[in-house]
Amino acid sequence: MTGFGLASTNSESVKFSVEIKSLNSKFLELGLKIPRAFSDKELYLRNICNKEIERGKVSIAVTLERSEEVQKGAAINETLLKKYYTQLVEANKALGADITNLLPAVLNLPEVITYTEEEASESEWKVLEATFEKALKHFNQFRVDEGKVLKADLELRIKNILGFFAEVEVLAPLRTPTIKVRLTQFLEDTIGKANYDQNRLEQELIYYIDKLDITEEQTRLKSHCDYFMATLKDKDANGKKLGFISQEIGREINTMGAKANDAQIQQLVVGMKEELEKIKEQLLNVL
Repeated sequence: MTGFGLASTNSESVKFSVEIKSLNSKFLELGLKIPRAFSDKELYLRNICNKEIERGKVSIAVTLERSEEVQKGAAINETLLKKYYTQLVEANKALGADITNLLPAVLNLPEVITYTEEEASESEWKVLEATFEKALKHFNQFRVDEGKVLKADLELRIKNILGFFAEVEVLAPLRTPTIKVRLTQFLEDTIGKANYDQNRLEQELIYYIDKLDITEEQTRLKSHCDYFMATLKDKDANGKKLGFISQEIGREINTMGAKANDAQIQQLVVGMKEELEKIKEQLLNVL
């Protein structure tokens, strides 16, 4: 499920910022970037995320900005710098190369410049922890707001399916007399009215119509749709459960279409399938 949360806090000479983003994923995939000064707190922050974020491909960036007065300086290893520089000058002279811009190249060599390791105080950690929780709260609220929109759309799709279903309920009983007339007319045109057994025809019609009966599918489809709507109202995260219910809805729709033997009902089944596909797409965003 998508989501976004941002929070920042200014504390004395330090500014903390926490940004949380997420994309759809079946599981929790967590990427966490924090300043080296707080590396010992990474496991703690991950545990918080595991409790608060159920699933999604989540990217969290924690940044720390210190004022110039408290920034740690960089130290130059003069001995190593001179050694590198002398060796490069001699090598360039031997090759007849230009030695004008050697210093910038030497400064980029390993261990010539070292940075003092930043250390974080306990008070700074408390501020960062509060900022992190604030960003997480904004992130979850974003998901809640998006969830309300998704819920409204899913309810609309189910209502559309039930609308098509209501039309199927009207058309389904009309198939029996139509089938009887069609088969009787076919026999009369093919072999003549006097050349077939009326009783045998009635037996075959009963068998044939029983094969086309969709009463059970209608009952189960209505039950699954009602269950889907009830599950939507549950406060718990039921994305996977809704996915299973949608599979059952699809199974009944497919069976109904296969047994319909009616052009109008087939068109309504296509409409139900279209709505169901939209439901499945949206369920990828539901926790």
